[in-house]
Amino acid sequence: MDASEDETIDALRGDVALQIARATGRGGVTQTEAAKRLGIPQPTLSKIVNGRVEDISLELLIRIAVRAGLPLALQTGRGPEEAGAFRTLARQRAPRSTVDAAARESRLLAEQRLTPTQRLEAFLEHNQLLAELHRSGRAASASNPSGESGGE
Repeated sequence: MDASEDETIDALRGDVALQIARATGRGGVTQTEAAKRLGIPQPTLSKIVNGRVEDISLELLIRIAVRAGLPLALQTGRGPEEAGAFRTLARQRAPRSTVDAAARESRLLAEQRLTPTQRLEAFLEHNQLLAELHRSGRAASASNPSGESGGE
């Protein structure tokens, strides 16, 4: 791994830890209780809450986020400065149409047939596609800053 890859992993590790720390802080429970719910030792949760995660793997942090029920999107980029973990609201939105509802139901049924590793791989692929879509939107906006369509 080159330095840029290591820095990207470190950025993601820090952001996922921050999201976990925020979520555990909202519950009004002690670190001991929160750690027990997450299936980790209290000293590990203390490291996460205090941002000392250099010796905690990104995979473990993702597993803890999943256990906490955190809907996160991970984003990488051309450099470490573009990397981040963001809390999503996708699970909280109501379906907008019957097609959307059917697609969500199909996705949920498919997820039930996947192993945890397959779900994680699908999640990561989904986030990569979202990042590409976001970059495409930015590129389109940059090439047409006035917002006018050229095909009239």
